[in-house]
Amino acid sequence: VQLQASGGGLVQAGDSLRLSCAASGRTFSGYVMGWFRQAPGKEREFVAAIRWSGGRTYYAGSMKGRFAISRDNTGNTVYLQMNNLKPEDTAVYFCAAQFDNGRYYSGSEYHYWGQGTLVTVSS
Repeated sequence: VQLQASGGGLVQAGDSLRLSCAASGRTFSGYVMGWFRQAPGKEREFVAAIRWSGGRTYYAGSMKGRFAISRDNTGNTVYLQMNNLKPEDTAVYFCAAQFDNGRYYSGSEYHYWGQGTLVTVSS
């Protein structure tokens, strides 16, 4: 499994950004795709996850309403739409994948990781 995250950049507070994660190497039916982030000096934290089959979504409470995860089955791509960005959203964002084990909020449950894409939000 290969995951390639892209779409990061420098934006201003209040702007929107969409991250993409291109997945390849297998069919992803039965998998869960997640987004995590790690800010400088902080631990990695869960952002959102989506079941590849069925599309059910899960969010960290602090990001629900501003962030939206989706997937494109045809293109094997997962997206993270981020709206009303704040300086505290500055982090490296990683996409990850697991064969659905029902535990989505911890990075240790994910077996495959992309390389990360940097999002910087200026005030």
